[in-house]
Parts: sequence; structure tokens; C-alpha cells
Amino acid sequence: MLDYFALILLIFVVIVIFYGIIAIHDIPYEIAKSRQHPHQDAIHIAGWVSLFTLHVIWPFLWIWATLYRSDRGWGMVDDKEEKALISNLVLLNEQQKTRLEKVEAESTALTISLFEEINQIKAQLADMAAKENKETP
Repeated sequence: MLDYFALILLIFVVIVIFYGIIAIHDIPYEIAKSRQHPHQDAIHIAGWVSLFTLHVIWPFLWIWATLYRSDRGWGMVDDKEEKALISNLVLLNEQQKTRLEKVEAESTALTISLFEEINQIKAQLADMAAKENKETP
């Protein structure tokens, strides 16, 4: 009777450990899913691969899954640095717009002056052609 109890207990422990390992391997994926991680699928597949490597890579998957948060991204840049970078980009953008407006104004002025010169040359050519027509019998 005791032998059967030990056998049933042994089978129960093996089944619990088997399902426990399978349940544990999915924890990094669940973390990634809750944080809306951009690499959710890769973490999920790597979790299944970790079953075949006896969960050697599992701690790295846990770290990978917890690095990203949807509210702050990867969190590698300090907020002050990020705000300074954004303000610098805005300033550069405004400077570029000002330069572009100057170039557009200059090119418009040059175009107008070129058209005026072309019209003057045309008028001079017309005058010359009219003089030649008068001089020829």
C-alpha cells in the first residue's frame, strides 16, 4: 500500500515540476506583453527556446522584458538631456526655416531681375531689328 502511495506521489511531483517549468518559461513574455514591449514575439519565442537550453537564457529574457516600459520607452536617456535635445532640435529647425525663407526671397529677387534684364535685351533687339529694317531698301 505504501509503495503505491509513493508511486502516485512521485508521478504527481514529476507532473507538477513539468508544468511548473512550462509555466515559468512564459513569465518574461507576460511581462513584455503587459509593458507593450516592441519585441514581445521575440521574447516569447526565446522563452520556448530556453526550455531546450534548460532555462539558461531565461534570466536574460527577464531583464530584456523589464527594460522597456510604454510610458518611458527604454529609459536610457535622462529627461533633462532629452528635453535639452528636443529644444536644440526645435531651435535648429527654426534657424533652418529662417535661412530657407531668406534664400527663397533672394532667389525670387534674382528671378525678377533676370526677367527684367531679359525684357530689356528683347527690347534692344527689337529696336535693332527695326533700325535694320529701315536702313535696308
